[in-house]
Amino acid sequence: MWDDAFPSFLIGLREGLEAGLIVSVLVATLVRAGATSRLPQVWTGVLAAIALSMSFGAVLTFTAASLSTTAQEAFGGTLSIVAVAFVTAMVFWMRRSARGFAGEIKEKVTEALAMGAGVVVLTSFLAVGREGLETALFLWTTARAANESAGPLTGAGIGLVSAAALCWGLYRRVLRINLTRFFTATGVVLIVIAAGVLGYGLRDLQEGTVLPGGTAYAFDLSGSVDSGSWYSTLLQGVLNLTPAMTWLQVAGYVGYLAVVMTLFVRGVRGVRGVREQSGAGVPARAGAGAGARADEAVAGGKRADAPPAVPSVTPPAAPPPATERPAAPPPATGPPSTPTTAPTRRPAWLIPVAVVAVPVLLAGLVVALAHPKPAAGETVAVSETDCGQGFTEPEPGRQDFLMHNTGNQTSEVYLIDPSSNAVYGEIEGLAPGTTRDLVATVAGGTYAWRCVPADGRAVTSKAVRVGGAAGAHAVVPVSERDLAAPLKAYRAYVDRGLATLVTQTQKLSDDIRAGRLGTARTDWLTAHRTYASLGAAYGTFEDFDQKIDGRPDGLQGGVHDKDFTGFLRIEYGLWHGEPASGLKGVAQQLAEDSAGLKKAFPRQDFDSSDLPLRAHEILENTLQFELTGDTDQGSGTGLATADANLAGTHELLVVLTPLLTTRAPRLLPTVDADIARLQKLLDSAHHGTGWTPVDRLDRTAKARLDGATGQLLEDLSPVPDLLEVRKSA
Repeated sequence: MWDDAFPSFLIGLREGLEAGLIVSVLVATLVRAGATSRLPQVWTGVLAAIALSMSFGAVLTFTAASLSTTAQEAFGGTLSIVAVAFVTAMVFWMRRSARGFAGEIKEKVTEALAMGAGVVVLTSFLAVGREGLETALFLWTTARAANESAGPLTGAGIGLVSAAALCWGLYRRVLRINLTRFFTATGVVLIVIAAGVLGYGLRDLQEGTVLPGGTAYAFDLSGSVDSGSWYSTLLQGVLNLTPAMTWLQVAGYVGYLAVVMTLFVRGVRGVRGVREQSGAGVPARAGAGAGARADEAVAGGKRADAPPAVPSVTPPAAPPPATERPAAPPPATGPPSTPTTAPTRRPAWLIPVAVVAVPVLLAGLVVALAHPKPAAGETVAVSETDCGQGFTEPEPGRQDFLMHNTGNQTSEVYLIDPSSNAVYGEIEGLAPGTTRDLVATVAGGTYAWRCVPADGRAVTSKAVRVGGAAGAHAVVPVSERDLAAPLKAYRAYVDRGLATLVTQTQKLSDDIRAGRLGTARTDWLTAHRTYASLGAAYGTFEDFDQKIDGRPDGLQGGVHDKDFTGFLRIEYGLWHGEPASGLKGVAQQLAEDSAGLKKAFPRQDFDSSDLPLRAHEILENTLQFELTGDTDQGSGTGLATADANLAGTHELLVVLTPLLTTRAPRLLPTVDADIARLQKLLDSAHHGTGWTPVDRLDRTAKARLDGATGQLLEDLSPVPDLLEVRKSA
């Protein structure tokens, strides 16, 4: 967690120290001016600044959460770049102002004292609020980059507490810090961190389709770099350097670092040169203690005979002007006035509560607007003879339609664009007499309802037109006719693979019958990989799958049960020293079952609507069985099987490409990158004719494989919904 916490710790320390020093100067100036009664005004301004900063962070968090995935990427990337700009400006400003900003604050406070309580509150609010808003923005950005908030929040909390402790030590004169050196050193580190944030922000903008080049990688080391190792975690958490980066990310990172760091270092040298020239030949200030420097922040110690000194190295301030001291009341003149009732004083708690409540309420209002609840929708009647009764032109935005089935049949209900049949929302299985919500986003376009009863023809309502810009997301439905060509191509691929399998299993049977068990082990793996590449997931081959590749799970006799047959039974025997005589019958049965599957496959029912499911299910099986070692019966070739499953998934995606390209053009490039990444990891476990067994993988390699497979599964998860066959008649 520290890797994610360090950037936030550093920004919390720097910004907290800046704000804390400002508050220290404000307090010390008021104490020296004899205006301690104004101290509550300072703390009121500080409290308001803290409330505003926290409210700003809440607005960023909840506003982003209400956006679509693509919009979130664009929003996050934009704010990341804004955060980099703020941090860069802050680093350069503090480099120039570290020596004299205390004097500037003193001058502002002196002016504020003469202008009234409200100005004192405003002065402290503005001074601290700027640091707070910068901290909130940078913290939100780093938390988003880390994909978790515990680390960044912990780091920022530690940084702010440390800054408060340092400021207290400076004020009480128990610490002496060379602020110029401190802000210079932390500035260098922050510039490096900001370069990583810039690279991350550019990547977000690419994923949000704001910038091009999202698939143009400068390098991809995910197959050879362990993303879970301590050094990888450190680089990603602190510097936002990832194993795979696009050319735009690399250009932004290197360009920012080269330009900004060069300007910063030159500026530091320039400041030092000015100091050396201005300090030459100037006698030491009388009374200056040993080691006192012009760029040291010195705070007043607590003495019985003097108030705390201002944390500054400027010469002792002259006595405060008369306007800063409480003036004596003017002598009374004129006739005595009639006693009046003393004015009612406001409660002391009123202003602090108000300055906290106002930003919180405003933030709540923004969040509420960012999370619009679906408009209270109208009730729309559904039946086998009438669809969409009561449907009127909806308002743009999220709408909650109350779909009530007034008919006698269960119906599928779709909100569609009648010109393209694209689906904006749907309810499956709306039973008679029931009411269910259908929430959909409405924008500029044409809308209608389509009801498809269980027994009957589809009924479509009258279309209505909604004005405004287009923007509602709709999925163009897929028909069985659309899937006919991909299904035919995939069946041809499987049929060719089954022909190869028949030949290979017969050769395996011949090897075992002849007692060539060494050769049989090699031929077993070849045949098993062929079968695994055919996508036998969730009963694709009906009962043949259990016969050919069934596991011993649930069998009374386990691996010795008479019903345990097929590849895994032969694997157990070959790698547990069983003689050929004990395996001949099982091997011959496998060859016969393979031939039987080849003969039966053309007549097997393969629903076209199941085809998109295979893109996800094959690898689900891989993650559940092969990558856990659950199917390994001694050969240690689980990763070889996983490699064959990946090949089968790729073949399936090839036949689905025409349908996916038109519906989700950005999906396939992402999936292709995921497949390449997983393929690299599997290849690294393949050594000549052997494979690293799953149980011999080190924890890091296993985590990388699981992570890459999980990511591919996540990116493939939209495929079944995109290519779902929806009823139309």
